[in-house]
Amino acid sequence: MSDFYTRVYQVCREIPEGKVCSYGAIARFLGAAKSSRMVGYAMNKSFAEHGVPAHRVLNRLGMLTGKHFFPGTNMMQELLENEGLVILDDKVQNFEQHFWDPSEHLDPTKY
Repeated sequence: MSDFYTRVYQVCREIPEGKVCSYGAIARFLGAAKSSRMVGYAMNKSFAEHGVPAHRVLNRLGMLTGKHFFPGTNMMQELLENEGLVILDDKVQNFEQHFWDPSEHLDPTKY
């Protein structure tokens, strides 16, 4: 596993229950602003890593673009709904209200 993936997983583990983040916000926080796609690749492989809440990482519009990497048909949506989020048409409703920006909560020197 790459060092970048490890850092992505560390940040992802910090996203609080009931909050969501975007691929791009994680990439920017890690100093790799143009690597949001790489964050997505890391999320696709995250099931091999213990305790990575990949369901909390969405695209910049709040869409559940990674849902097909979860087991079952609606697992990603169900996990988010269990945390109190409302999902309609594969999109988190009130995305901005639930958005968690790592740059506002974490010390970048620790990642």
